[in-house]
Parts: sequence; structure tokens; C-alpha cells
Amino acid sequence: MIKREILELYKKLLRYGANLKFTDKKYYIHRIRKDFLDNRNLTDKKEIEFHYKKGLEVLKRQRIV
Repeated sequence: MIKREILELYKKLLRYGANLKFTDKKYYIHRIRKDFLDNRNLTDKKEIEFHYKKGLEVLKRQRIV
């Protein structure tokens, strides 16, 4: 994973959170920030890729609904 890709995902998730209508925006944004902060020191490539894919899945699910 390239750092740029991870930052892009972070920004996309925050933008998505800002546009939520039926969910608690503050909680969603807080959760995204907390998850990224908690995982900022990961060094294992498999673990980084797992969390990256998890974030992508969140965005994909929301586009379908």
C-alpha cells in the first residue's frame, strides 16, 4: 500500500461521513479518525492491506444502497 492511497481512502471516508443523512455524522467521523489513528503505526503489509480493503468495502456498500 502506498501512503497516498491510504490518505485518499481516509479523505473519501470523511467526505462520505459528512454527507450522511440518517446516521450520526459525528459518531461516524469520530470512528473513522479513531480507527486510522489506532492503526497508523502498523508495519505488517498484510494487516495494512486488510484494513485498507475493509475501508474500501465500506465505501462500496454505501454506493449500492
